[in-house]
Amino acid sequence: MLILSRKLGESIQISDNISVTVTEVKGGRVRLSIQAPRDVRVLRQEVLDRLAEFSQIEEDLPSNCADKQTVADPVCH
Repeated sequence: MLILSRKLGESIQISDNISVTVTEVKGGRVRLSIQAPRDVRVLRQEVLDRLAEFSQIEEDLPSNCADKQTVADPVCH
């Protein structure tokens, strides 16, 4: 793992096509500007964790739940 320190307005470059710039530092928060091609997915870690959680829930559902048209069945929602 690489750990870098950056000041307000400073950037890091990832590969040839991704740039991350510190745009604001306020209190305990840092605002970042990320420039990346559209085909590069950029997500906050908590969003990625939620997506993984939902994916696991879908895997745990019975296989016939994909065919349900309503959420009335408590097993399938």
